[in-house]
Amino acid sequence: MSVNEGAAMTSHLSERLRWAIVMAFAIAMAWVEAASVFYIRALVDRIEPYQADPLPMNGALGNVELWREAATLVMIAALGVLAGRTWRRRAGYAALAFGAWDIFYYVFLRLISGWPRTLLDWDVLFLLPLPWWGPVLAPVSIALVMILWGTLATQSGEEATGARWVWAPAGVGIVVALALFMIDAWRALAGDHDAVLQMLPTTFNWPLFCVALMLIASPALHQVAFASERSERATRPERAGAAASEGACRGVRYGASEWSERATRPERAGAAASEGACRGVRGAKPLGRR
Repeated sequence: MSVNEGAAMTSHLSERLRWAIVMAFAIAMAWVEAASVFYIRALVDRIEPYQADPLPMNGALGNVELWREAATLVMIAALGVLAGRTWRRRAGYAALAFGAWDIFYYVFLRLISGWPRTLLDWDVLFLLPLPWWGPVLAPVSIALVMILWGTLATQSGEEATGARWVWAPAGVGIVVALALFMIDAWRALAGDHDAVLQMLPTTFNWPLFCVALMLIASPALHQVAFASERSERATRPERAGAAASEGACRGVRYGASEWSERATRPERAGAAASEGACRGVRGAKPLGRR
């Protein structure tokens, strides 16, 4: 099969089928990610990362892990580019894949190792450019928003993009969330490299994270509102036409009823006159009687 033939085959795939294929790839990729992390954590005896010396990965193992994370991002970006036919849909499929991959990673890691026990367990989320720390619930919440926006961006028409200004607060939310994940590692930079690897966070700023999450969700929420408004506008002419048709039908029914009423009035008048005449004849006395 030539490249052109393959491109022709994939170009006829519906967006729903593309969505399903991307989800299947992301879920399979999540299993590979969970298995890889399980191997690494079992190797360094850190199935549960929140303990003393949480990142004992100096030397080759640490470098391999950093490159593995970078390769994962390249795979997700490449999947989005291949799945989408416009840049908006490519970004949507990449966000969809990232969100599904992140959520199912924790699902499979729980099945493999029994960890995390709760959504509030601390985890090392990422290592680039600094170690990210946060409760499991935090990245899962962002992943759900990414799945929502990715689905809206890929399954709705290009005209349903909404305003571009919503990406400004979303960018602010992303920066705030990244800062919350890396703030403890940033503070540990005052020491040496080992201090960053051995640092353990103690608190997480949930109120500020909730604000950041709402800002990150602003494009998805705005697109939902935009789609609802477009749907409302589209149905107004239909409702107006239905109301006009109903009014016309009522007018026709009323006119027909009035016409029938008018048409039967002479008949009813004639019947009443005949009835009166008959009553007069029955009430008259016979001739010759006194």
